[in-house]
Amino acid sequence: MYLYVYEPREAARRTLMDRLRGTPLQPVTVEETFFGSDLERLNRKGSDTRAILIGTTPRALALIRLIRKQGCQNPLLVLPGQPSGGDPAPLLDAGADDVLGPQADGAEIASRINAINRRIYGHAAESVTVGEVEAFFDGRDPEVSGERVRLSRREHAIFQHLVLSANRVVSRAAIYDAVYGMDDDQPFDKVIDVYICKLRKKLSTAAASGHQYIETVYGRGYKFSAADLKPATIAAE
Repeated sequence: MYLYVYEPREAARRTLMDRLRGTPLQPVTVEETFFGSDLERLNRKGSDTRAILIGTTPRALALIRLIRKQGCQNPLLVLPGQPSGGDPAPLLDAGADDVLGPQADGAEIASRINAINRRIYGHAAESVTVGEVEAFFDGRDPEVSGERVRLSRREHAIFQHLVLSANRVVSRAAIYDAVYGMDDDQPFDKVIDVYICKLRKKLSTAAASGHQYIETVYGRGYKFSAADLKPATIAAE
């Protein structure tokens, strides 16, 4: 899961990036000019789970207001650098989803972002069960028929995006955005189909029923669902 990180202090930025190492997050540092770009584009399916983390800066309140004024609805967190952290109320009132403690580690940051995203998609619990599949929102591999199924990082990114919209069709473009949308060196367009095939095989092999769980809806995208569900509505792009 991608995370935009803004921390203007170089030493603090290095420390923060070290904290995030080893988490399911894929942090990308940005400059203040990032907040003047067209952030509403992040509302697209596939980009809407990318969080923004603002570090220590006296401009935090102004940046939050700028982000929300542009219509950007992505998870937005603030990480103060001082133990007191100041009063979080103005930051939350301006549109921040969470104000972290200054010593929050990477695991906590990832968990808070996951909590925001799963609630946005209507999932209150830490996991969702679809047929024989239990999918977790905290970075753990899924369990299928009671057994863990190991996924690569790319497979997991695609799997989690499908699970967030379980029982609805998700376009290939949305999945591509979720996995590759920020990369400078983007792969060929059909790479999503390749990963979908690998995921489908892993799930069906592990499932006692042999059900594939990922259905190709031609001309529309993919749907993650159990075998007995009726046709679903398409998720907005």
